[in-house]
Amino acid sequence: MSELIRKNASELVALLKKGEVSSVELTQAHLDRTAQVDGAVHSYLHVGPEAALAAAADIDRRRAAGEKLHDLAGLPIAVKDNLTTTDAPTTSGSKILEGWIPQYDATVVKKLRAAGMPILGKTNLDEFAMGSSTEFSAYGPSKNPWDLSRIPGGSGGGSSSVVASFQAPLAIGSDTGGSIRYPAFVTGTVGTKPTYGAVSRYGLVALASSLDQIGPVSRNVLDAALLQDVIAGHDPHDSTSLPESLGSMTEAAKKLDVKGMRIGVIKQLTGEGFQPEVSARFNESIELLKNAGAEIVEVSCPSFEYAIAAYYLILPAEASSNLAKFDSVRFGMRVTPEGSPTIERVMAATREAGFGPEVKRRIILGTYALSSGYYDAYYGAAQKVRTLIQRDFDAAFAKADVLVSPTAPTTAFKLGEKLEDPLAMYLNDIATIPANLAGIPGMAIPNGIAENNMPSGIQLLAPARADARLYQVGAALEKMHEEVWGKRMIDFAPELEVSN
Repeated sequence: MSELIRKNASELVALLKKGEVSSVELTQAHLDRTAQVDGAVHSYLHVGPEAALAAAADIDRRRAAGEKLHDLAGLPIAVKDNLTTTDAPTTSGSKILEGWIPQYDATVVKKLRAAGMPILGKTNLDEFAMGSSTEFSAYGPSKNPWDLSRIPGGSGGGSSSVVASFQAPLAIGSDTGGSIRYPAFVTGTVGTKPTYGAVSRYGLVALASSLDQIGPVSRNVLDAALLQDVIAGHDPHDSTSLPESLGSMTEAAKKLDVKGMRIGVIKQLTGEGFQPEVSARFNESIELLKNAGAEIVEVSCPSFEYAIAAYYLILPAEASSNLAKFDSVRFGMRVTPEGSPTIERVMAATREAGFGPEVKRRIILGTYALSSGYYDAYYGAAQKVRTLIQRDFDAAFAKADVLVSPTAPTTAFKLGEKLEDPLAMYLNDIATIPANLAGIPGMAIPNGIAENNMPSGIQLLAPARADARLYQVGAALEKMHEEVWGKRMIDFAPELEVSN
């Protein structure tokens, strides 16, 4: 494996600026890695070598001409395949959008192109981002580079595995209930869900509009900060976009200091139900923070007990509305049944063929929850629970600057292990869902290796608009972990040398 692709994004940026490596060389090195391993890992749904190399060559030309460029110019990146791109298919992991080429770029994609970051390809995901394992992708599951028999998380398992397997230094994901943070947890990477509205959702194929948020996937906290600074900012195309800047995440990540900060341990997200190794690594992280001068306090969020139930009413309800646009008329797949097809029969046949089982399950559930006679009992009640969860966070942040918990109850499970039990799959999101319901930022960073030689991780949560706190605490804790373990968490991953 080329040592070049094992370097962090910040290290690669320094090499590009010094002229010690060209963008074309760097992009080609990652494309070569993809040709070597992605047949086994299946991180990508689409790879665009011609477009990526052309973009890289343009950056090299502009740099040679002395043009002032963005700090990340020339650094390649992968993008989750639910963000629209004009030069590559956007399928959202579904057969109903197979081969669809959008007419416009998502705002985040525009910002990446404007920064001069070559896009290597589009990463795999659970269909329409519905899932926790990437096993619900219509194009087959991605694999965990630490153990190819295990899941890489979901829905963004493609984005996490592409970074963990050194096919890209950075990736873009989306997080509706943990779809950036949970994949980061099981693959030993870093994943951040920014404050709701901090990053534009324009051009994101919507799952649940009040929950979805785009964010960075990386191999360390500083790299995530660099990427969030690129993609964040107000967008007039997105009515939920925050009007103000949240400041520099990069500067926050460089502080490396937690002395005097109050760290709140969430009572309801520790102890019973969490794998012993996950709890052990979490407790070790708390001790590191304490020894570094942070004040550790326990906080109680009693409404978290109902978070999963509320989430799996709100999300399907919004999904059933958002996915109504896939009607066989405007774009996407069209299936015409035999006989004299009416628009209703064409629509039914198209959705039957185009949607997978998890999507159908959630559409049915959401439509039922919104139906006359059941709205108040289900959807309305779930929204009341959402308010209670937001109030719990407000009370907790009155006592603590940052909240912490394990990112998930267990390390990566085996492929196929939970496919027949949707409820068991949903429970993976017990620790990550509350942040989406409240719209606050969250970050998952690796904090050690469990006894099964799989990565474990810790979740950090901050008040809305206080994303910088995550980067300050996360980078400091990451440095402590590296000092204890003697190397980066990603370097514990076994060598992945496979060919197509």
